[in-house]
Parts: sequence; C-alpha cells; structure tokens
Amino acid sequence: MALASNPREALLSALSDLDENGFKIFKFHLRDKTLLEGQTLARGELEGLSRVDLASRLILMYGAQEAVKVVRKVLMVMNFLELADQLSHICLNDYREIYQEHVRGLEEQQEEGVHRGYNQLLLVAKPGSASSMLEQELDSVTVEALFDSEEKPDQDPPTVVLQGSAGAGKTTLARKMVLDWATGTLYPGRFDYVFYVSCKEVVLLPEGTLDQLLIWCCGDNKAPVAEIRRQPERLLFILDGYDELQRSKTVRLRRCGPSRTEDMLRCLIRREVLPTCSLLITTRPLALRNLQSLLKQPCHVHVLGFSNEERENYLNSYFTDEEQAKKAIDFVRGNEVLYKACQVPGICWVVCSWLKEQMERGREVSETPSNGTDIFMAYVSTFLPPSDKEGCSDLTRDQVLSGLCSLAAEGIQHQRFLFEEADLKKHSLDGPSLAAFLSSHDYQEGLDIKKYYSFRHISFQEFFHAMSYLVKENRCRLGAGSLREVKRLLDKEQEGDELTLTIQFLLDISKKESFLNFELMFQFKIPPSIKQDLKTLKEQMNSIKHNRTWDLEFSLYESKMKDMVKAVQMNTTVIKMERSNEKKTESRSLVCVKASLSDEKKEEKKSPAVDEGDTAGTQKKASNGKGRGKKN
Repeated sequence: MALASNPREALLSALSDLDENGFKIFKFHLRDKTLLEGQTLARGELEGLSRVDLASRLILMYGAQEAVKVVRKVLMVMNFLELADQLSHICLNDYREIYQEHVRGLEEQQEEGVHRGYNQLLLVAKPGSASSMLEQELDSVTVEALFDSEEKPDQDPPTVVLQGSAGAGKTTLARKMVLDWATGTLYPGRFDYVFYVSCKEVVLLPEGTLDQLLIWCCGDNKAPVAEIRRQPERLLFILDGYDELQRSKTVRLRRCGPSRTEDMLRCLIRREVLPTCSLLITTRPLALRNLQSLLKQPCHVHVLGFSNEERENYLNSYFTDEEQAKKAIDFVRGNEVLYKACQVPGICWVVCSWLKEQMERGREVSETPSNGTDIFMAYVSTFLPPSDKEGCSDLTRDQVLSGLCSLAAEGIQHQRFLFEEADLKKHSLDGPSLAAFLSSHDYQEGLDIKKYYSFRHISFQEFFHAMSYLVKENRCRLGAGSLREVKRLLDKEQEGDELTLTIQFLLDISKKESFLNFELMFQFKIPPSIKQDLKTLKEQMNSIKHNRTWDLEFSLYESKMKDMVKAVQMNTTVIKMERSNEKKTESRSLVCVKASLSDEKKEEKKSPAVDEGDTAGTQKKASNGKGRGKKN
C-alpha cells in the first residue's frame, strides 16, 4: 500500500491492493453484523460496487476515520496483517489530532492556564545532583534539544530529570511543553504523543495499569492504546511532581506498601515497560535519592526560577491597578529579602497575593519579612478568617488554623496530597470558603463527579505541617513524629541532603524575632517547653552540614546571574544563546538558558497565569476519561 496522507486515501489504497478474489472475500465479510457491530451492507448493495464506489459508500456510512477502522478490522480477519498494520498508522495519526485538540481544550478551560500569560524561567543542565551546584560548572540547555537523538543515535532513550525547589516553576514549564507540542511548535515530527502525568493526581486511576494510564491521559475510554503503544520510541511521558507521588488511602494499600499505580510508574521509569520511550520527570531535590536508584544515565536540568528582568515583569503584570503596582514594586524593592525571594515564582505569587489583599483592605503593610517563613506567615495571617471577637465567619480563626494544621500533618505523615470532602469535614474545614489555602478539583468517577481538594501548593501543606507542632491542643513538646524526622536528618552522613520544608520552617520560627511575629500574627502563645525544643532543634541542625533549597537558589542568583544566557524563546523554534562579554574571573563561569513561557504578544497589565503545581493557580482538570474529571 502506498503511503497515504489522510484516511480517505489510505482506505482507497488498501482496497486497491486487494486482488479480485480478495476483494470478493472482503465484501463478504462486510455483511457480517457480528463482526462489524453496527451498520452493514446487504448482498444486493455490495454486488457490482467497484473499489472506489465501496470506499465512498463506507465513508458515507461510517465517516472517514471509522471507515478506516472497519476496513482494518476486516483485513485482520482475512489475515492481511501487513495491510492492516499500515492502516493502523493512519488511525493513530488521525487520533493524534484528536488528542492534541483535547490537550489544547484542557488548557483553554483553565482560568489560569499556561496559555494565558507566561514569564521566562532560567534553566541549567548538569549530569548530577543539585547538591554541589555552586562548585560545579553548569552547561547550557535548550528545551528543544532535551530529546534530540540525532547527535548520539546509539545512546539509550533519554531520561531528563527537571529538578528545582518548591515553586521554582517546574510544573508550569512541564505543562507549557505539552501545550507547545499540541500546537505544533515543540518537537514537530519527533513525538507522536506527549503525555502529562500529575503524580499527585495519578492515585485516582481506577486501575494501576499502563493502558489505564494512557486512557486517563487521553480522557477517552476508547483511546486506541494498542496502536499508541506500538511505537514507544515516538512517545514522551512527562511525570510531574515525583516527590508528590502519594500513597493510596485504602487500608490494604497502606499495609502492603506502594500501590499498583506507584509500581507501574516505577516500572516505566526503570524501563521495564515501553523501554524506548522518552521520559521527563520533575521533582524537588529531596526526592532525588529515591529517584536516582531507578534511573540510568539521566540528564539533570535545574529550574532556577525568574531572572531579574522577569521578576520585574511579573510584579508589573500581577497588579492590574497602576497605583497598587507602584506601591507593591516599591515595597518589594525596598526589602532585600522580598526582592530575593521573588526570584522564586511560587514565593513571588505569595508576596503579590499578600500585598494585593492588604491594599484592597485599605491596610498599610507594616511587616518586614526577614526570611521565606515570615512571608508565608504574613500570607496565612492575612487570609485567615477574622478573630473570634470580630465574628464574621462561620468558622473561627482558631478553628480554621487548627484544621488546616491537622489536615496538613495527616497528609504529610501518610504521603497524601489530595483530600476528599470527608477528610475536610473530619478536620472541621469548609473547602469552598478556604480558596486562599485549598484548591478544588472535580473528577469523573463513573457517572458521578467527585470533588477533591489539595493545598494550593506543597509549600503551604508543609508550612501548616510545621505549624501543627506549635498550635495543636494539649501538645507540650514537638512530638515523636518531628523528633524522628530530626533524628533521620542528623543520622545522614552524606553531604548535600536537602532539608524538608517543614524543618526549614521550624528552624526559621525558632529565631527570637520570628517567635514574636508568630505570636502576634496568630494570637497564640507558644509554650516555653516548645520554645526550648525549637532552640534544641536549631542547635542540632547547626551542628551538621545541610542545604536549604531557597538559600541555595538565592546564592546562585547573587553570585552568578551576570553570566547567564540572555534569552531562549520557548514558544518559537529559534534558540538564542549568548555569553556575557564581561571579563572572566578565575572561577568557573555559569552558563544558563532561559526557557520562555511568554506569548509573543502579551496583554498589557494582565494578571499572569499561575500554575498550581508551582504556585497557587488552578490545577489541570481531566475530562471525559474514566477516573479523570471534567472542569465545570
């Protein structure tokens, strides 16, 4: 059969390849209602039809795409496997267009989707862990070249680990890559399918099988999974948030260890299934040790957040009111801690949201944050309900704070990041009224739509986890769980281990000035025994070497930003790379790449899209597929 560019041509070409006897047998099978499960042609209608006439008749009855499937099914019964296999590629290519439209539609439905407005991110590549980034020479990387197999055709299929601190922009970049592929501007001709898999959401799969994963990604129970799997080298899986791969809530799975879905994803990562597919895995550094044991020769790409220029662009675009924008920018520029922190997109969103809420309430911003934890404290205290005395909320300030803390702690303890409405009720929380802290997600389960919640970002869940040690009733010590966590960190001998955000938050709160801020903001007196525990924790942590992710990123920005590449436009196929013309010092220079997340034409003064995986935007919703939800 000659190569065909569309279903009509492929259908006619397949029929033309049949000899006269084969064509008669083919028409005989078209009368089989059991085989075709639908409309059939009577014997009298088939007699005298030429190949062209039959092709036209089938297209009229079924439509071009379904007609190809009908012909392929008959050819399979006739054992004309080569012809049937060639038609399968036509079916697959045709379905690819359907899937691309599905991806574009999902993003367009999002109120804050990645198609609305974007800011550039800084990327550097180094085949190794993030722990010694300051001492290592970092190589430039382009998004377009991540999966370029032409340079080394004999190498193993590529695995890219996209790593960065909480809120650095990993999820936004991952979703932008999928959208750009679906619009034909990224990897044209390289991949037939690019699948985005949220490790936080994938626990909702009804079955932990690869076929179910493909159906879930396509949002279509009738997706041609057999044809999709036929050429794994033409597939790219983006596994987003490996560190948020959560455990199932069921008792059986909790007792037996990893769920079937976890096992299936790890088989994919270990190349035990679809060994020639390409993989991109996003994660925070804390999960690298576990992930590294599953990988073979991965390429590590570090997401460092905003450049100085993009930080300014984000601040300007977030505030639609010019007076508010000026006040906010002046305030951020006047505070060195805030200005540095806003290089991390997630923290920049927290800062902007906090400042905007304060200004809209007519309040003067008096807080002067001294670290990232102070920023989160300011945000949380601003968006909590009024105090009991003001009595403007069904849930009091203390009830909401206590409920969020206990929900976060339970989730961290059991590695869970999605919660049912029953979970919220258990902790006396009302999801719809807590949009500043929780995002809601609707998922299709059979004929029903079920609502789930997650914290706006993993950093919020860990912040409330840290606070749970301070606000939980009748707790006079930090608790066995936190002490075990501290002991685990102290027992680590290898340098470069990352502190969890929970421990980082606790260390910051242990500072004297933070104690005072905490008690003032949340109207809660920390018992002297807990203060002593935090002081002991700080002394213990100061005795070991460790990395604090945000501090590491800020240090990189401050010491080596000047040598970074000026721009790489991700939304075009043109890549621009420049080195600084400044005189080099004896120390190694840092070369970096900007992956543009910007439309070529931005709307002036439009609030930027913020993806929940990196900050606090609306999370990607699923639609139509079994076990996957549809955005209302």
